[in-house]
Amino acid sequence: MVFGGLLVLLGVGVYLSVGERAPTSLIPAAFGLLLLIFGVLANTENVSRRKLWMHIAVTVGLIGFVFPFSTSLPRVIRAAQGQQIVRPLAVEEEMAMAFICLVYTALCVRWFIARRRERTA
Repeated sequence: MVFGGLLVLLGVGVYLSVGERAPTSLIPAAFGLLLLIFGVLANTENVSRRKLWMHIAVTVGLIGFVFPFSTSLPRVIRAAQGQQIVRPLAVEEEMAMAFICLVYTALCVRWFIARRRERTA
């Protein structure tokens, strides 16, 4: 739920800081709300439901990494080569979202592996 909150803060913060109020800057907030909702739903004693909601949440996290990273990486490379890019704040927001979602996904996978080892031990 912490990562969901971070994504909401990122999206709303960029949305409010941009003078044009681009609605696409709220995309991280939408992903964050999904992670918050799935986090609340996963907070249950029912193991099968917890696993279901955690797997859905990690899928959202993975999508939240792959798409922003794949769309902004070419622009980051062009910027590193000295070329000017359009809407650099959008690229920064996409990369921040990708990073947050990557860390979230990695921690979830690590948690899944630890739970699997506990069950087999």
